[in-house]
Amino acid sequence: MQYIYKTKGTCSTEIKLNIEGDVISDVSFTGGCDGNLKAIPALVDGLTVEQIEAKLSGITCRHKPTSCGDQLAKACRAAYEHFKNGTPNENSI
Repeated sequence: MQYIYKTKGTCSTEIKLNIEGDVISDVSFTGGCDGNLKAIPALVDGLTVEQIEAKLSGITCRHKPTSCGDQLAKACRAAYEHFKNGTPNENSI
């Protein structure tokens, strides 16, 4: 299922991802640094929410308290919780 997450505190403005159970695929970012935002999806494709959180949570970017990777970890958790609980949310498609 596709999920859209509006980022906070990063150059990227949105993350789209697919989630099946707890496995993430087809990650794409809107905005941000082109090279990093091509590399991150390639590296996390097929990983679980917990694996992505373990690798990316807490990473900062320059003087910011977050990063695109950290926001991806948050997006994955939000998508997982959304579909696990079946809570209506404007972010799911």
